[in-house]
Amino acid sequence: MSEATTPAAPLVVNIQYVKDLSFEVPGAPAIYTRLKSPPRVDINLDVQARRVNEGQDVFEVVLAIRAEAKEATDGAVDGARVFIAELAYGGVFTLTGIPAESVEPILLVECPRILFPFARNILHDITREGGFPPVSLQPIDFVALWQSRRAQPVAGNA
Repeated sequence: MSEATTPAAPLVVNIQYVKDLSFEVPGAPAIYTRLKSPPRVDINLDVQARRVNEGQDVFEVVLAIRAEAKEATDGAVDGARVFIAELAYGGVFTLTGIPAESVEPILLVECPRILFPFARNILHDITREGGFPPVSLQPIDFVALWQSRRAQPVAGNA
């Protein structure tokens, strides 16, 4: 088969990039002297996908991660906020010859799987460089995340 007749790959990663990155330490510098144990970190993760240009099969997929750390406390009351890290890590993907019913799972499952290791490394590095134990995200089950999103009622259709 010659190069001229080779079919296009069904999924092409055009580019990956940091769309937005924020790291805040609201209690600095006092929090560094007060913190006696690693903070408790809560993670929020979301995946968004949108078509870049109408009529084209080029999509932007953004993996949004928010890590909020608070001082670990023995009581029921949360400790002071230690840091907030927010990352929007994006990619532009071209889909070629994909059946319409497969586009959504590719955009919300396969594309985030490609982006996730890079976003995880950025979050790890930024929290470490901020002077805290690095946040190391465990692998994410993007299939379960997509299925739970599909199971949620759409606003206004309840």
